[in-house]
Amino acid sequence: MLIDFFYSLRAAKLPVSVKEYLTLLEALKEGVVGPASGDGETGGYKVDDFYYLSRATLVKDEKHYDKFDRAFSAYFKGVELRADFTQDIPLEWLRKNLELHLSPEEKAAIEKLGWDELMETLKKRFEEQKERHEGGNKWIGTGGTSPFGANGYNPQGIRIGQEKGRNKSAVKVWDQRAYQDYDDSQELGTRNIKVALRRLRRFAREGNELELALDDTIRATAANAGYLDIKLVPERHNNVKVLLLMDVGGTMDEHIQRVEELFSAAKAEFKHLEFYYFHNCVYDFMWKNNRRRFSEKFPTWDIIRKYNKDYKLIFVGDATMSPYEIVQPGGSVEYHNEEAGAEWLQRLTNAFPKFAWINPEPQGAWQYRQSISLIQQLMNQRMYPLTLRGLEEAMRLLTK
Repeated sequence: MLIDFFYSLRAAKLPVSVKEYLTLLEALKEGVVGPASGDGETGGYKVDDFYYLSRATLVKDEKHYDKFDRAFSAYFKGVELRADFTQDIPLEWLRKNLELHLSPEEKAAIEKLGWDELMETLKKRFEEQKERHEGGNKWIGTGGTSPFGANGYNPQGIRIGQEKGRNKSAVKVWDQRAYQDYDDSQELGTRNIKVALRRLRRFAREGNELELALDDTIRATAANAGYLDIKLVPERHNNVKVLLLMDVGGTMDEHIQRVEELFSAAKAEFKHLEFYYFHNCVYDFMWKNNRRRFSEKFPTWDIIRKYNKDYKLIFVGDATMSPYEIVQPGGSVEYHNEEAGAEWLQRLTNAFPKFAWINPEPQGAWQYRQSISLIQQLMNQRMYPLTLRGLEEAMRLLTK
């Protein structure tokens, strides 16, 4: 049965070898994980235990974890997973029974709370609420117009217990979410992107004299009455340096493939490439690995100090968020940021004078997003769409 699992992983383009597969079989034989009480599809082992064992033995690079998760889930579809769901908010409060559909007129009539009022009201709801609510406009619940809950509508609320955003209007998200790293091995569609990025590459003679200068050698030899006079020049190096900051998670999930293509092309084109992740807006820290983003943080001040101003700074993000996330201390959807995102964006653009923002959101939608307008102002209108023409214009700007 496990040989089919092995072939499924290979079909998902995971670099799994026969040796690693045999290691998995040996681990099972030696009882590294214990059997479950029933006879599940994994030969009597708990699916969670088998998942972690197979991932540890078969996957050697964390960037392939997401591919492995998808392939594992598809192959063992229907097998019961054992998980411990401990929530401060009862799951019963967030059970989805209906989905709210409102007309534009009804949406316009819903009152929007200010930032301070929103936070104070949520605190009161936690103190007062004792049971599930559905379809209302006040309590934490589902399918209503309250600013707190899931699967309803409010022009400015706090999303709680909902799998993903629907209206792109939440100012905070209660749940801690896991994001995946962008896959830098993505090849589909990257060729034209590489051509566009190549406009930024700049070659210069530097380093030790290691290359033959043929024309100079011929001239020198002729001038030396035919006696060979070899002339050398330093190697030509691609000396452009790029600092790539990428938005991940939330609304960026809609753009994963295109951003992966850009990321893969950038890693192939630029020898000196440094990258970090952020969510929605840059604050006081960023990270390099999304699975360890809360344990391995890189302070933004350290990043600013680490790299020289000759780095080209490129932001990649849809700039789609609550305006509070940009202009309000504490406005981040995930934690309480001491300083507004706008402050950090200005510090970064001051530290790296050559900068641009690449936006994967269709350009026709930009005018309808207040947050995009704010980011454009902070970027001095240096925002370009993630299209070949947009990339060429951005690269042309960065070479000036």
